[in-house]
Amino acid sequence: MIGRRLSIVLSILVLSGCATVAPSIPESYSGPQARLDDSVVIHSDSKSDMFVAEQLDGKDVDNAIRRSQQASQGRGFALTTVQFGRPIVASKPIKVGVRGRTVFAAPIQALTSTVYQVKGTVEFIPEPNAIYVVRGEFGETYSAVWVEEATSKTVVGQKVEVKGSAKLGFLEK
Repeated sequence: MIGRRLSIVLSILVLSGCATVAPSIPESYSGPQARLDDSVVIHSDSKSDMFVAEQLDGKDVDNAIRRSQQASQGRGFALTTVQFGRPIVASKPIKVGVRGRTVFAAPIQALTSTVYQVKGTVEFIPEPNAIYVVRGEFGETYSAVWVEEATSKTVVGQKVEVKGSAKLGFLEK
């Protein structure tokens, strides 16, 4: 009896660790679309700064951080960065949950190194057929993440800014 209960509890814990992501566009949608890409700044074979969209209108979506972590599993200190983008609904307001974060191949590297992170929401109205990119920068006294139109590099919506340190503490990593 105890073995069965333990098995059920362990199964629930394992399954609750599996995060699901929503499609970036509803399956039944057939209107105008734009594209929203993540960006990556590679520093070494094991470290990158990634700037991603992790939510669209409050729903979790796939992104370059998630894909890169999956691609890097079992590869030790080698980070496989994955470029990622997704179609989005155009011509109507959208709330994009953005995040910029320093990403390492192995979790132990993050614990012993500086990790920057900036998170927030950017709201804008995508133009049909336009391409947008999540960009960002990290520094000792200023860090930010934002969305820009790819060709003109014009920032859309507001930048999410941290004036001061955006370094994560040991327990936040």
